[in-house]
Amino acid sequence: MIVIGCKNISKSYGIDVVLNKVNFSINEGDKVGFIGANGAGKSTLFKILTGELSYDTGDIFIDKNKALGYLSQHLSLGSNSSIYEEMLSVFSELLSIEKKLKELELKLNEGYDPNKAAYHDKLIKDYTTLTELYNNKGGYTYKGDINRILKGLGFFEDDYEKPITILSGGQKTRVALCKLLLTKPEILLLDEPTNHLDLDAIEWLEDYLKGYKGTIIIISHDRFFLDAITTHTFELINGHVDCYNANYSKYIDLRKKEFETKLKAYNLQQIEIKRQEDIIEKYKSFNREKSIRAAESREKALAKIERLETPDKDSKASKIKFETLIKSGNDVLYIENLSKNFGENQLFSDVNLDIKRGDRIALIGENGRGKTTLFKIIMDDIPPNKGTKTLGKNVFIGYYDQEQSNLNESKTIIDEIWDEYPHMTTTQVRNALASFLFTGDDVFKEINKLSGGEKCRINLLKLMLSKSNFLLLDEPTNHLDIMSREALEDAINNYDGTLLIISHDRYFLNKVINNICELNSDGVKEYLGNYNYFQEKKKNPSRYEGLEELQNKSKTQVSEEKRKRRNLDKKAKEEENKLKSLEQDISSSESNILKLQELLCLEEVYSNAEKSESINKELLELQKVLETLYEEWEKLI
Repeated sequence: MIVIGCKNISKSYGIDVVLNKVNFSINEGDKVGFIGANGAGKSTLFKILTGELSYDTGDIFIDKNKALGYLSQHLSLGSNSSIYEEMLSVFSELLSIEKKLKELELKLNEGYDPNKAAYHDKLIKDYTTLTELYNNKGGYTYKGDINRILKGLGFFEDDYEKPITILSGGQKTRVALCKLLLTKPEILLLDEPTNHLDLDAIEWLEDYLKGYKGTIIIISHDRFFLDAITTHTFELINGHVDCYNANYSKYIDLRKKEFETKLKAYNLQQIEIKRQEDIIEKYKSFNREKSIRAAESREKALAKIERLETPDKDSKASKIKFETLIKSGNDVLYIENLSKNFGENQLFSDVNLDIKRGDRIALIGENGRGKTTLFKIIMDDIPPNKGTKTLGKNVFIGYYDQEQSNLNESKTIIDEIWDEYPHMTTTQVRNALASFLFTGDDVFKEINKLSGGEKCRINLLKLMLSKSNFLLLDEPTNHLDIMSREALEDAINNYDGTLLIISHDRYFLNKVINNICELNSDGVKEYLGNYNYFQEKKKNPSRYEGLEELQNKSKTQVSEEKRKRRNLDKKAKEEENKLKSLEQDISSSESNILKLQELLCLEEVYSNAEKSESINKELLELQKVLETLYEEWEKLI
């Protein structure tokens, strides 16, 4: 059944056509990935679907029986509530029912008066009806849902009481996403939902959305995320939408084959048109009545041909190429027992790294763990509290800042480059900017008027021109569209220097990284592979152990490692058994609560004040037990 349909939707801003006769339909339960270059109009289309923007022509159908929820990419959540209070606001109806149930419980405990039998019957009936409604609407599970979603998206219990007004923009977006998931709309529109999430939170969101029963439409440049969730890919290109019944990776193959087929048909038709035009011109040159009639006849036939459009091509991507001016020594960076804290906030301690020339290392870890801080220590921008770091011989660092803080907002684009590289000629600067898609009068735009993607391209250009042999890249794919990400991946794979990268882009990590270092509070754990390898090792620590064991390990070392693995497996089994036991206890408690609620509806019970009070007291105790069981269950999942 179709839940969203668009027919010939067009949208323009003056002479700038954003959407041109867009057509598509989405069925109930579909999981659609919307992709396209930055500025193609994806967010505009979402805002049209939600009614935030008007459209010029066309028709839109949205199933009125389906609730639609929308997460904007640039969200401003204004609220004076705490994080937890904002979550509770989703369940205002349940909170109201809870209040009424408590009032009824107090009245039920007043004792039975035979002279007010009708009054007591109504109390019981109201209590039973409300209890059933409360249960059906998730009254016994909503607090568990709040905890599960808040923790899944990176909030800790210590954060729950923080007022939203003090949160960063990224944290506010996460709060809005939590709130949206709790509302459980039948149609979810998510615009770049993985922005501001660390890897653990992204993986949690993936699992959540995989099991989501509604319809999901996602704008994202996270190709790994799209592959994991979506079943359909819609590409917005040159103002219209091409639809593919496949996830991102399969779409790439399908689109390539489709483009080649369309291009071949287009070229064949152009050859035939040219052949017919040549014949018409030849007939006309004879200048005879018969030949002129033949020319006119062919012209009419040619005019009736349905001309194929030139197949759409991707917009140009930046021409990124990293080169080194000087080759570094084999030892690039050595870090020993490095620690950093700000007051009582300990970011990390006992960090040890030994980076060699040619290494391609990803530094990953939860948000706030201190990854960017470690980069700043390496560059001597801030000092460590403890430990040492040593750069090797002839090591020259190039740094990409995800916050773009090294750009002068008051400068023009061309001055930003020229002031940093004054030896370059006007032609050289112009050519370099053109390779990063800044042409004509665009080069005179001020930095403060640029989008996040445009600022990102300027910083990448500056990095390319630096010809550094050790690149520190902090979230380099943020704000880049898919084509630019692929261009960056190619540039990195052809780079002959050394790389240390902070990134949450798992597709990117799989393509360019051969070593992952996970930053924790007590140091760094190293994984000798790409992201898929890291993920497999986290799930199954014993996987690949034969490949990783050094040949000179003693039997004692191997025995000790096996003992540790056995202990880990034993602990995991204990947690699994405890989880099963908790689920059985929850089921039993819910069953007992239902039986007590049924008892309260019996005349021999509600007419007996002592019995009624005793059962009600037992019911309240059981509900507290159930809440505790759910809290324990949440900690284990």
